[in-house]
Amino acid sequence: MPAMPLYIPVTFVLATFVAVWLFYRATRSKAALIVLAGWLALQGAVAATGFYTVTNTLPPRFLLLVLPPLLTILLIFLTKQGRAWMDTFSDSRLTWLHVVRVPVELVLYWLCLQQLVPQLMTFEGRNPDILSGLTAPLVAIFGYMRHRLPKSVLLAWNFICLALLLNIVIHAILSAPTPFQQLAFDQPNRGVLYFPFVWLPGCIVPLVLFSHLAVIRRLLAQGSGPAL
Repeated sequence: MPAMPLYIPVTFVLATFVAVWLFYRATRSKAALIVLAGWLALQGAVAATGFYTVTNTLPPRFLLLVLPPLLTILLIFLTKQGRAWMDTFSDSRLTWLHVVRVPVELVLYWLCLQQLVPQLMTFEGRNPDILSGLTAPLVAIFGYMRHRLPKSVLLAWNFICLALLLNIVIHAILSAPTPFQQLAFDQPNRGVLYFPFVWLPGCIVPLVLFSHLAVIRRLLAQGSGPAL
């Protein structure tokens, strides 16, 4: 990993652990916690070798980091057992998980100052995703704890924040130094190729994506009852 102030990787590692812990609290699944811990350890070990910093291969090595979580999410939604498992989740706690997007956005800003990600991936550029993290506590409290927000507002918030997530993911992909790069040639997205920042596309982004999709599914299926 390039030299940088210690607070940057420390903040990111703590944010990752908080995301995993909140997901565990929402799902109450020790199996999921064990799988996530093993996945973090595996990808951390692989990234520490510099494996993902080689970006001129086809297919890109980065697919080994992002495809398994995405396929797992797809499998959960497509199987009866997966859907039944999602029905046991706490939507309130899944909403709290999004607070980790605040420290993640701070880390991206700090990485930009270290010239490891482009400005367009920060809140100073084209990435307003920090708003998702800042509003998540309000949605969790007033939407689930006090039941003051209608489901239409909860759905709108999840869809808007999902769009913000997809926005930064697309910009991150197009800014990465791969054969498919289209943006930020002067300062490409190199930071997420190093440990521990590989955990952002490999763990945090899939958890955030899955949390939105799981909550949206529950809200659409609930009818007119109170949000859970």
